Amino acid sequence: MNKEKELIDKLIDLAFAEDIGDGDHTTLSCIPATAMGKSKLLIKEAGVLAGIEVAKEIFNRFDPSMKVEVFINDGTEVKPGDVAMIVEGKVQSLLQTERLMLNVMQRMSGIATMTRKYARQLEGTHTRVLDTRKTTPGMRILEKMAVKIGGGVNHRIGLFDMILLKDNHVDFAGGIDKAINRAKDYCKEKGKDLKIEIEVRNFDELQQVLDLGGVDRIMFDNFTPEMTKKAVDMVAGKYETESSGGITFDTLRDYAECGVDFISVGALTHSVKGLDMSFKAC
Repeated sequence: MNKEKELIDKLIDLAFAEDIGDGDHTTLSCIPATAMGKSKLLIKEAGVLAGIEVAKEIFNRFDPSMKVEVFINDGTEVKPGDVAMIVEGKVQSLLQTERLMLNVMQRMSGIATMTRKYARQLEGTHTRVLDTRKTTPGMRILEKMAVKIGGGVNHRIGLFDMILLKDNHVDFAGGIDKAINRAKDYCKEKGKDLKIEIEVRNFDELQQVLDLGGVDRIMFDNFTPEMTKKAVDMVAGKYETESSGGITFDTLRDYAECGVDFISVGALTHSVKGLDMSFKAC
Protein backbone atom coordinates (compact mmCIF):
# COMPACT_ATOMS: atom_id res chain seq x y z
CA MET A 1 0.00 0.00 0.00
CA ASN A 2 1.50 3.35 -0.97
CA LYS A 3 1.77 6.15 1.56
CA GLU A 4 -0.86 8.32 -0.16
CA LYS A 5 -3.54 5.62 -0.11
CA GLU A 6 -2.67 4.73 3.47
CA LEU A 7 -3.20 8.34 4.59
CA ILE A 8 -6.49 8.62 2.68
CA ASP A 9 -7.80 5.35 4.15
CA LYS A 10 -6.93 6.53 7.66
CA LEU A 11 -8.66 9.85 7.04
CA ILE A 12 -11.81 8.12 5.77
CA ASP A 13 -11.89 5.77 8.76
CA LEU A 14 -11.46 8.65 11.22
CA ALA A 15 -14.12 10.73 9.46
CA PHE A 16 -16.66 7.90 9.62
CA ALA A 17 -15.78 7.25 13.27
CA GLU A 18 -16.41 10.88 14.28
CA ASP A 19 -19.59 11.20 12.20
CA ILE A 20 -21.34 7.86 12.67
CA GLY A 21 -20.03 6.71 16.05
CA ASP A 22 -22.13 3.76 17.22
CA GLY A 23 -24.65 4.27 14.43
CA ASP A 24 -26.62 6.78 12.34
CA HIS A 25 -29.72 6.39 14.46
CA THR A 26 -31.76 8.78 12.32
CA THR A 27 -31.28 6.65 9.22
CA LEU A 28 -31.43 3.32 11.03
CA SER A 29 -34.72 4.26 12.69
CA CYS A 30 -36.67 5.23 9.59
CA ILE A 31 -35.06 3.54 6.55
CA PRO A 32 -35.38 -0.24 6.06
CA ALA A 33 -32.09 -2.07 5.60
CA THR A 34 -33.38 -3.54 2.34
CA ALA A 35 -34.40 -0.21 0.77
CA MET A 36 -32.50 0.63 -2.45
CA GLY A 37 -32.14 4.00 -4.16
CA LYS A 38 -30.09 6.46 -6.20
CA SER A 39 -28.59 9.86 -5.41
CA LYS A 40 -27.04 12.43 -7.73
CA LEU A 41 -24.22 14.86 -7.04
CA LEU A 42 -25.67 18.18 -8.18
CA ILE A 43 -23.36 21.13 -8.83
CA LYS A 44 -24.75 24.45 -7.58
CA GLU A 45 -21.84 26.82 -8.26
CA ALA A 46 -19.36 27.37 -11.10
CA GLY A 47 -15.86 26.09 -10.45
CA VAL A 48 -13.41 23.24 -10.96
CA LEU A 49 -14.48 19.77 -9.85
CA ALA A 50 -12.09 17.83 -7.61
CA GLY A 51 -12.45 14.78 -5.40
CA ILE A 52 -14.38 12.36 -7.59
CA GLU A 53 -11.76 9.64 -7.19
CA VAL A 54 -11.68 10.13 -3.42
CA ALA A 55 -15.49 10.04 -3.32
CA LYS A 56 -15.43 6.67 -5.09
CA GLU A 57 -13.04 5.40 -2.42
CA ILE A 58 -15.32 6.71 0.35
CA PHE A 59 -18.33 4.84 -1.07
CA ASN A 60 -16.34 1.66 -1.66
CA ARG A 61 -14.77 1.68 1.80
CA PHE A 62 -18.16 2.07 3.49
CA ASP A 63 -20.16 -0.28 1.30
CA PRO A 64 -18.46 -2.07 -1.65
CA SER A 65 -21.86 -2.89 -3.16
CA MET A 66 -22.51 0.78 -4.00
CA LYS A 67 -22.34 1.55 -7.73
CA VAL A 68 -20.93 4.88 -8.91
CA GLU A 69 -21.54 6.26 -12.40
CA VAL A 70 -19.29 9.27 -13.08
CA PHE A 71 -20.29 11.88 -15.66
CA ILE A 72 -17.73 14.60 -14.91
CA ASN A 73 -14.10 13.91 -14.02
CA ASP A 74 -11.68 15.72 -11.73
CA GLY A 75 -10.24 18.91 -13.21
CA THR A 76 -13.32 19.71 -15.31
CA GLU A 77 -14.90 23.14 -15.09
CA VAL A 78 -18.51 22.80 -13.94
CA LYS A 79 -21.58 25.04 -13.72
CA PRO A 80 -24.82 25.09 -11.73
CA GLY A 81 -27.15 22.27 -12.78
CA ASP A 82 -24.40 19.85 -13.80
CA VAL A 83 -24.69 16.31 -12.45
CA ALA A 84 -21.23 14.98 -11.66
CA MET A 85 -22.20 11.43 -10.72
CA ILE A 86 -25.05 9.14 -9.73
CA VAL A 87 -24.63 6.60 -6.94
CA GLU A 88 -26.86 3.57 -6.57
CA GLY A 89 -27.13 1.27 -3.59
CA LYS A 90 -28.70 0.79 -0.17
CA VAL A 91 -30.47 3.95 0.93
CA GLN A 92 -28.89 3.59 4.37
CA SER A 93 -25.45 3.65 2.76
CA LEU A 94 -26.30 6.65 0.58
CA LEU A 95 -27.41 8.64 3.61
CA GLN A 96 -24.47 7.68 5.83
CA THR A 97 -21.81 8.52 3.24
CA GLU A 98 -23.41 11.76 2.02
CA ARG A 99 -21.84 14.22 4.43
CA LEU A 100 -18.28 12.90 4.30
CA MET A 101 -18.34 12.77 0.50
CA LEU A 102 -19.68 16.32 0.29
CA ASN A 103 -17.22 17.66 2.88
CA VAL A 104 -14.31 16.24 0.88
CA MET A 105 -15.57 17.21 -2.56
CA GLN A 106 -16.65 20.72 -1.61
CA ARG A 107 -13.29 21.41 0.05
CA MET A 108 -11.21 19.90 -2.74
CA SER A 109 -13.26 21.60 -5.46
CA GLY A 110 -12.92 24.96 -3.71
CA ILE A 111 -9.13 24.54 -3.63
CA ALA A 112 -8.98 23.40 -7.26
CA THR A 113 -11.12 26.38 -8.29
CA MET A 114 -8.89 28.84 -6.45
CA THR A 115 -5.74 27.24 -7.85
CA ARG A 116 -7.07 27.37 -11.43
CA LYS A 117 -7.69 31.11 -10.97
CA TYR A 118 -4.09 31.66 -9.84
CA ALA A 119 -2.65 29.42 -12.54
CA ARG A 120 -4.53 31.34 -15.23
CA GLN A 121 -3.15 34.60 -13.88
CA LEU A 122 0.34 33.23 -14.59
CA GLU A 123 -0.35 32.17 -18.19
CA GLY A 124 2.27 33.47 -20.59
CA THR A 125 5.02 33.33 -17.96
CA HIS A 126 7.13 30.35 -16.91
CA THR A 127 6.19 30.85 -13.25
CA ARG A 128 4.22 28.13 -11.46
CA VAL A 129 2.06 28.53 -8.37
CA LEU A 130 2.97 26.39 -5.35
CA ASP A 131 0.97 25.34 -2.32
CA THR A 132 2.33 25.37 1.25
CA ARG A 133 1.99 23.39 4.50
CA LYS A 134 -0.84 25.72 5.60
CA THR A 135 -3.39 22.94 5.30
CA THR A 136 -6.22 21.44 7.35
CA PRO A 137 -4.68 18.94 9.82
CA GLY A 138 -5.24 15.40 8.54
CA MET A 139 -6.47 16.55 5.12
CA ARG A 140 -3.17 17.69 3.63
CA ILE A 141 -2.88 14.89 1.09
CA LEU A 142 -6.37 15.64 -0.27
CA GLU A 143 -5.80 19.40 -0.35
CA LYS A 144 -2.51 19.01 -2.18
CA MET A 145 -4.18 16.62 -4.64
CA ALA A 146 -6.74 19.38 -5.28
CA VAL A 147 -3.98 21.91 -5.96
CA LYS A 148 -2.55 19.64 -8.67
CA ILE A 149 -6.01 19.06 -10.14
CA GLY A 150 -6.44 22.84 -10.35
CA GLY A 151 -3.16 23.30 -12.23
CA GLY A 152 -0.80 24.16 -9.39
CA VAL A 153 2.36 22.45 -8.16
CA ASN A 154 2.93 20.79 -4.82
CA HIS A 155 5.76 22.17 -2.73
CA ARG A 156 6.99 19.63 -0.19
CA ILE A 157 4.28 17.36 1.21
CA GLY A 158 5.63 17.59 4.75
CA LEU A 159 8.80 18.01 6.74
CA PHE A 160 10.17 14.72 5.44
CA ASP A 161 10.53 15.13 1.68
CA MET A 162 12.60 18.32 1.34
CA ILE A 163 14.88 20.52 3.44
CA LEU A 164 13.59 24.08 3.67
CA LEU A 165 15.84 26.30 5.75
CA LYS A 166 13.60 29.15 6.88
CA ASP A 167 14.51 32.24 8.88
CA ASN A 168 14.17 30.50 12.25
CA HIS A 169 16.40 27.62 11.14
CA VAL A 170 19.04 30.09 9.97
CA ASP A 171 18.85 32.12 13.18
CA PHE A 172 18.96 29.10 15.49
CA ALA A 173 21.77 27.50 13.47
CA GLY A 174 23.86 30.66 13.75
CA GLY A 175 23.77 31.92 10.17
CA ILE A 176 23.38 31.06 6.49
CA ASP A 177 26.67 29.17 6.18
CA LYS A 178 26.12 26.97 9.23
CA ALA A 179 22.54 26.13 8.22
CA ILE A 180 23.47 25.09 4.68
CA ASN A 181 26.60 23.16 5.65
CA ARG A 182 24.80 21.28 8.41
CA ALA A 183 21.96 20.39 6.03
CA LYS A 184 24.43 19.05 3.46
CA ASP A 185 26.35 17.09 6.10
CA TYR A 186 23.10 15.67 7.47
CA CYS A 187 21.99 14.41 4.04
CA LYS A 188 25.37 12.81 3.45
CA GLU A 189 25.45 11.19 6.89
CA LYS A 190 21.88 9.86 6.64
CA GLY A 191 22.10 8.89 2.97
CA LYS A 192 19.22 11.22 2.14
CA ASP A 193 18.76 12.57 -1.39
CA LEU A 194 16.76 15.67 -0.47
CA LYS A 195 16.57 18.99 -2.25
CA ILE A 196 17.73 21.91 -0.15
CA GLU A 197 15.92 25.24 -0.29
CA ILE A 198 16.86 28.29 1.75
CA GLU A 199 14.87 31.41 2.55
CA VAL A 200 16.59 34.80 2.35
CA ARG A 201 15.29 38.03 3.81
CA ASN A 202 17.58 40.55 2.16
CA PHE A 203 20.32 40.94 -0.42
CA ASP A 204 23.08 40.36 2.12
CA GLU A 205 21.71 36.91 2.89
CA LEU A 206 21.20 36.24 -0.82
CA GLN A 207 24.83 37.08 -1.54
CA GLN A 208 25.95 34.77 1.26
CA VAL A 209 24.01 31.91 -0.33
CA LEU A 210 25.42 32.67 -3.77
CA ASP A 211 28.98 32.77 -2.37
CA LEU A 212 28.54 29.46 -0.52
CA GLY A 213 26.33 27.50 -2.94
CA GLY A 214 25.15 23.99 -2.15
CA VAL A 215 21.40 24.60 -2.46
CA ASP A 216 18.78 23.78 -5.07
CA ARG A 217 16.34 26.67 -4.63
CA ILE A 218 16.37 30.13 -3.08
CA MET A 219 13.20 31.64 -1.63
CA PHE A 220 12.85 35.44 -1.56
CA ASP A 221 10.81 36.19 1.54
CA ASN A 222 8.68 39.35 1.56
CA PHE A 223 10.61 40.95 -1.33
CA THR A 224 8.90 43.63 -3.40
CA PRO A 225 8.60 43.04 -7.16
CA GLU A 226 11.51 45.45 -7.70
CA MET A 227 13.66 43.55 -5.20
CA THR A 228 12.59 40.27 -6.78
CA LYS A 229 13.73 41.36 -10.25
CA LYS A 230 17.14 42.30 -8.87
CA ALA A 231 17.36 39.03 -6.94
CA VAL A 232 16.45 36.93 -10.00
CA ASP A 233 19.16 38.75 -11.97
CA MET A 234 21.70 38.03 -9.20
CA VAL A 235 20.86 34.32 -9.21
CA ALA A 236 21.11 34.31 -13.02
CA GLY A 237 19.69 30.81 -13.46
CA LYS A 238 22.15 29.09 -11.12
CA TYR A 239 19.38 27.93 -8.81
CA GLU A 240 15.60 27.67 -8.84
CA THR A 241 13.91 30.75 -7.41
CA GLU A 242 10.73 31.18 -5.40
CA SER A 243 8.81 34.19 -4.12
CA SER A 244 6.83 33.99 -0.89
CA GLY A 245 5.19 36.23 1.67
CA GLY A 246 2.62 38.97 1.24
CA ILE A 247 1.79 38.09 -2.36
CA THR A 248 -1.87 38.52 -3.33
CA PHE A 249 -3.79 37.62 -6.45
CA ASP A 250 -3.54 41.24 -7.56
CA THR A 251 0.28 41.29 -7.28
CA LEU A 252 0.87 37.72 -8.51
CA ARG A 253 1.53 38.69 -12.11
CA ASP A 254 3.97 41.43 -11.08
CA TYR A 255 6.16 38.85 -9.35
CA ALA A 256 5.90 36.37 -12.21
CA GLU A 257 7.07 38.97 -14.70
CA CYS A 258 10.27 39.31 -12.65
CA GLY A 259 11.23 35.86 -13.94
CA VAL A 260 10.88 33.92 -10.68
CA ASP A 261 10.32 30.17 -11.15
CA PHE A 262 7.74 29.62 -8.42
CA ILE A 263 5.37 31.63 -6.26
CA SER A 264 4.09 29.96 -3.10
CA VAL A 265 0.59 30.94 -1.98
CA GLY A 266 -0.76 29.78 1.38
CA ALA A 267 -4.24 31.05 0.47
CA LEU A 268 -4.71 28.13 -1.94
CA THR A 269 -5.42 25.89 1.03
CA HIS A 270 -5.78 27.90 4.24
CA SER A 271 -8.65 30.26 3.40
CA VAL A 272 -10.71 28.66 0.66
CA LYS A 273 -14.50 28.59 0.36
CA GLY A 274 -15.95 25.20 -0.54
CA LEU A 275 -17.72 24.80 -3.87
CA ASP A 276 -21.49 24.53 -3.41
CA MET A 277 -22.99 21.14 -4.33
CA SER A 278 -25.58 18.71 -2.98
CA PHE A 279 -26.32 14.98 -2.97
CA LYS A 280 -30.02 14.43 -3.66
CA ALA A 281 -32.28 11.45 -4.25
CA CYS A 282 -33.14 10.87 -7.90
